[in-house]
Amino acid sequence: MTGLSPEQRFQNHKNGRKAARIVTRCGERLVPRLFAHLNPIAVREGQGQEVALADSLRMRGYVVYGGH
Repeated sequence: MTGLSPEQRFQNHKNGRKAARIVTRCGERLVPRLFAHLNPIAVREGQGQEVALADSLRMRGYVVYGGH
């Protein structure tokens, strides 16, 4: 969770700033249709939504790292 836009956060990952190594090495692009309906979201809501979204994507065949 961050105050940055998804685009800014992804760029930080790609540039190695506060980055998940898997994204730095393998991240290719964002897929806004998978998360656009969740932005912006309050922190309290986001904490539960992060886990729910990660689980939902995994069930649909996506590889998801994190999603704590």
